[in-house]
Order: sequence, then C-alpha cells, then structure tokens
Amino acid sequence: MVEALASIATSFGLSASAGLNAYLPLLIVAVTARFTDLIHLNAPFDALPTGWVIAILAVLTLTEVLVDKIPAVDTINDVIQTLVRPAAGAMLFAASSNVISDIHPVLALICGILVAGTVHAAKATARPLITTTTAGTANPLVSTMEDIISGVTSLLAILVPIVALGLIIIGALLILRSLRLGRARA
Repeated sequence: MVEALASIATSFGLSASAGLNAYLPLLIVAVTARFTDLIHLNAPFDALPTGWVIAILAVLTLTEVLVDKIPAVDTINDVIQTLVRPAAGAMLFAASSNVISDIHPVLALICGILVAGTVHAAKATARPLITTTTAGTANPLVSTMEDIISGVTSLLAILVPIVALGLIIIGALLILRSLRLGRARA
C-alpha cells in the first residue's frame, strides 16, 4: 500500500513539474533511470534512458530554458508548449506509475494530462501578466524560478514522493487563494 501511494505521489509530482518545463522532468527521469536503481521504467518507457534520447532531451531542455527567458518569445513558447507539456505530463505519469501493473494506462495518461495541463494553464496565464506589468524585466527571474521548481519537484518526486505531493497541494492552495484575492479586488 505504501509503495502504491509513493508511486502515485511520484506520478503526480513528475507530471506537475512537466507543466512548468516539459523536458526537464523527462531528462531527470531518463538520467535517473539510466544511472541509478531509483526508477524502473516498463516498456514502452524503457527507451527513455537510452543515450540518444537523453541527448535529445538535454538539447530540448536547454532550448526551453533559454527561450523561456525572453519576453514575448516566452509567450510564443507557451503556446507551442500547450500540447507538449500535457503530453510530457501524461508520459511521466504513466511511466512512473508502472501502468502495466498499478493503474490502467488510459487513466494514468488522463491524470498526467490534467495535472500538467493545469499547471501549464496557470503558468501560461500568469506569464503575459508578469511581462506586461514588469515590461519583461521579471521574465528571466520568474522563468528561472519555474525551472528550479520544476527540477526540485522532479527530484523530490523521485527521492521523497510524499514531500513532493505535499508541495503540489500547498502550491495548488496558494494558486487558488491568489485567484480568490484577484477576483475580490476586481
């Protein structure tokens, strides 16, 4: 039971982090699966830790990290990532929950899409507002914080999944609180 709960917490943590940066959590999972015994990926996800996939994920991660720092370009990137981030979240949720044995694959994919898609929607909604209110000067800092949160959440989801799940719940509550405060001011 504890192992199943940890697996679900890992799945939620990784898919949530994909909502901020699609490729960084995939890269972390791929490298972790390749060089440690912390993650075991069943087929078809066992192709993720191959050398050429890791190389492609490293290039995609670097590209997203750099592009996301540039005002206006980050908005275009968010539009493109509207399909990619939920798909990455679905893949991470399914891969980390060992869908072959624990959860039906369709349910795992849907959960991953919903979790990553929700995080991405919050990010994509907030970023243009941040760009407008700060004339783009805060974009590099905000983007860097998003990358750090995505990376740390991914690592916590693998190493200490229950902590990652707790952080996701706290983050969701903070987002809901800020939305309520924003509505009350309007």
